[in-house]
Parts: sequence; structure tokens; C-alpha cells
Amino acid sequence: MKRRLEPELMDGVEQALAYAEADFSESNTLFIELLKQLQPGDLHGARALDLGCGPADISIRFLRAYPKATCDALDGAQSMLDLAQQALDGLPGVAPRCRLIRDNIPSTQIPSAHYDLILSNSLLHHLHDPQVLWRGIREAAKPGALVLIMDLMRPASAGWAEALVATYADGAPEVLRADFRHSLFAAFEPQEVVVQLAEAGLTTLEVAVVSDRHLAVSGRLPGSLPSGIEG
Repeated sequence: MKRRLEPELMDGVEQALAYAEADFSESNTLFIELLKQLQPGDLHGARALDLGCGPADISIRFLRAYPKATCDALDGAQSMLDLAQQALDGLPGVAPRCRLIRDNIPSTQIPSAHYDLILSNSLLHHLHDPQVLWRGIREAAKPGALVLIMDLMRPASAGWAEALVATYADGAPEVLRADFRHSLFAAFEPQEVVVQLAEAGLTTLEVAVVSDRHLAVSGRLPGSLPSGIEG
């Protein structure tokens, strides 16, 4: 099935609120489990970057799981960051370790070669040019940094896409059902991501299918391991 582009930003207030109120606990829990499988150590003093953070649920889950780390969370939609700030306001043990950044990638607000860990969940399919993400990772990460990117995986047919919508968005608001459908059409197939990584020179990263609708890109960048992260 051919890829169909969708808007890069989810910046409508109604759309952002519906997204924040939706139950993504299954996929977000999977993300953290995949990170733990990479055996990153306790991440003492580690600086993480969450690209396309949305309402910051991944950032919050990460900081809860790794209380010795900090995280910069970037998103281009202010409506999403407003919801992220609301969530952080109720978490005094987490909020001081999370910095919200409103910007798109490439971003002048992200320092170069600064981060021990790069995270991203459900950003890749929004990008019209996927190399924007891979270049951003190369620029922001320290040598040896750990990378975990998870995203939707494009189904083989429109019928398969509709079956996934019926399975995972049954009873959801129409705005969410439409977003999920559009996102499935905009997502990449695993082999397409392999080609993207080769083009970006990120051949140490591996692509794996991790659910019936998700793929993940993970691994370490070339170079020595950052301080505080175990191999």
C-alpha cells in the first residue's frame, strides 16, 4: 500500500485534548519495556531527549522509571505542550527533571552532541521527510548514545488498516479514529526504515517489528559509551 502523507503537527486543541485523553497505556508501556530490554543501566546523570513528545507521557514514564536521569521533551504543537505541562504540574518528583521545548526539528534549541539517550514515539510517520529525524538524532546525540524510536507500521492494505482501526480505536472519538487511520497510511514499512537508516549512516541501529502495528528502531550510535550508561 502506498504511503499517504498527513499533517506534520497535531496542533488543534480538540485534537490534542482527544489524544491526551485517549488510552495509549499499552503502546507507551511497550515503549518503556523495549527501553529496559536495551539494558541502559540506572542512567545516573544521563540526559535524554524525547522528540515529538506530545503530552509527554513517554517522558514522564521514562523519568519515573529512571529517577536519576533528566529529559528534554520537544514538540512543535503548543496545545500538546500545554497538556504536558498540566501533567507535570501534578508530579513534583518528575517535573524538575523535565524541560519542555516548543520547536520543530531541526531545532536551534537542541545542543549538538549533548544527549546520552534519544527517544521518540509516534513522530516518524508525521514527517514528510524522514531524514529530518535521523539527521536530528545524529546531531543531538553523544557518541555511543542509546537510541529508541517506536512508530506505527504501515499495513499492507487499506482493509488491514480498517481492521486495526476497528480493533484499537473502537468507541474512540471520531477525531481519534480518523487520526489513527491517517497515521497508519502515513507510516513506513520496516524495510523502508532500514533504507532510511542506511542513507543516514545509522547502520548500527536495528529495525524490529514489535507489535501488529508498531516497529522499533534501537541500538547505540558509534563511539564510546557515555558516562552513566552501562553496556
